[in-house]
Amino acid sequence: MRVFAKSDIGKAREMNQDYYYISTPEEKINLYILADGMGGYKGGEIASKIATTTVKSYIESNFEKISSDKDEILKLIKSAIEYANMVVYEKSKENEELEGMGTTLEVCLIYNNKAYIGHLGDSRIYRIRKEFIRKLTTDHSYVQKLVKDGTISEEEAEHHPKKNMLTKALGCTPFVEPDVTIKGFIKDDIILICSDGLTNMLADDEIYKTIKQEPERAVDELIKKANDAGGYDNITVIIIK
Repeated sequence: MRVFAKSDIGKAREMNQDYYYISTPEEKINLYILADGMGGYKGGEIASKIATTTVKSYIESNFEKISSDKDEILKLIKSAIEYANMVVYEKSKENEELEGMGTTLEVCLIYNNKAYIGHLGDSRIYRIRKEFIRKLTTDHSYVQKLVKDGTISEEEAEHHPKKNMLTKALGCTPFVEPDVTIKGFIKDDIILICSDGLTNMLADDEIYKTIKQEPERAVDELIKKANDAGGYDNITVIIIK
């Protein structure tokens, strides 16, 4: 398994509030985390880093204590996210300047040919298998709710003025309910984890073509293309092959 990852400030932001973690080959757990922070001052930057490091630490500390049962692993990821939510929320109450800070969060743990996923917000996880790219997460956003209700189409959602309004994020409320799911991960599959700084700039088919063309260079190429399209937000890309 090879992993390629990079985070870029983009062209419009003063700081990079994205934060990510990828496990190294010698580590026992194949764990990948991405967080896209939000909040004034340094709130978003702090929230994304705390969320990522807390989830990493929680999973690493408890993974060997559980059985390798699918439900147990999903429960572990859910508990890790809930704990990180509490830590970020408590931190936001300690300092007026950090009030209201929060972050999206994507967690992907690969174990026994399965991808165990935890998700909050509008960062995304995709799987490329053969000739198809499939979104494995559903955005927790106002616009996605409109799509689900049938009020607007997927195409209209792409350019909706309230596209970035989240219905769920980590650290904004005392309790949170993350999405957790299991997906197959077989030979030649590619998993993409990215912040909305990429998906707001590039359509899924453009992302697919770029990754399929040359997976090893796709991280740099995707960030370049997102910046060329405007680079209105921080851009973080993790590709697992």
